[in-house]
Amino acid sequence: MFGATGTIGRATLNELLRQGHHVVCFVRPQAAAKIQRFAPETVVRTGYVTNPQSIRQDAFRGDEFDAVISCLSSRTGIPDDAWKIDHQANSDILKIAKETGKPHFILLSAICVQRPRLAFQHAKLAFEAELQASGLPYSIIRPTAFFKSLSGQVERVKAGKPFLIFGDGTLTSCKPISDHDVASFIAECFENPAMKNKVLPVGGPGEAITPRAQGTYLFQSLGLEPRFRKVPVALMDWIIRALEFAGRFGPKYRDKAELARIGRYYATESMLVLNPKTGLYDADATPSFGKETLFEFYKKLANGDETPSLGDHAVFDRKSHV
Repeated sequence: MFGATGTIGRATLNELLRQGHHVVCFVRPQAAAKIQRFAPETVVRTGYVTNPQSIRQDAFRGDEFDAVISCLSSRTGIPDDAWKIDHQANSDILKIAKETGKPHFILLSAICVQRPRLAFQHAKLAFEAELQASGLPYSIIRPTAFFKSLSGQVERVKAGKPFLIFGDGTLTSCKPISDHDVASFIAECFENPAMKNKVLPVGGPGEAITPRAQGTYLFQSLGLEPRFRKVPVALMDWIIRALEFAGRFGPKYRDKAELARIGRYYATESMLVLNPKTGLYDADATPSFGKETLFEFYKKLANGDETPSLGDHAVFDRKSHV
């Protein structure tokens, strides 16, 4: 298993162990102790996914595996990071996996690749295509929004600040899915032949919800009166243009421009299945899976039973001063 130290990867590892699977994890040397603390029964091998020789000698070691799971994802989404991790690292893993046999390759991708406009989306799609043409049995999982990426405003709301929305807060919608439910879905790929050689979009249970609905429930769970502040999409466009201009003079600003584009994308695109005939997002066509809902998660956050783990692509985070 690759990517076991991320939030989805760790949940997947726990679920596989719970179901009795024998799991070998490949992690950076500095992460080995962390894995062994929370999953001592795991076989941990160490090395670097950006080094093909390390993948061959340290991860696979010539062993045959029934399945290879990749939960790898670039931390930032900026082009260099995305092509190194989302594409090249996975590509190297695939090549070496084929040398050892015909394992079932299970890939954690993302629903947003349906309408690719960003570097990390193109990198993910490039590897998806390689995997589909590889001859190995595969399952490509495209989850919708994760709870963690929709929890970036919890602390600002607790601090008495308004919930930030784009437009009127109904520009987009999603079917959020929890880490545990994604992990259960990944584990099901082992047992269900119908999930092989498929691209599998998946959302959480219940109806699709908008950012305004998310904010309203968050305030209610904290016992507060809902307060919203509207952010014009045009403001993000202006910021992006300014950073693009500044990017002519240094890579730091080019990276910031890409991060701003990522933020704008998530603020204006629904995380649902895209109907190829209509070009519209379709909540009814987005499969639901699992039991945990975002609103239940918000309630746990309000009660102090959960701590938000923010993703790198969260549109707002606790440091926002808007």
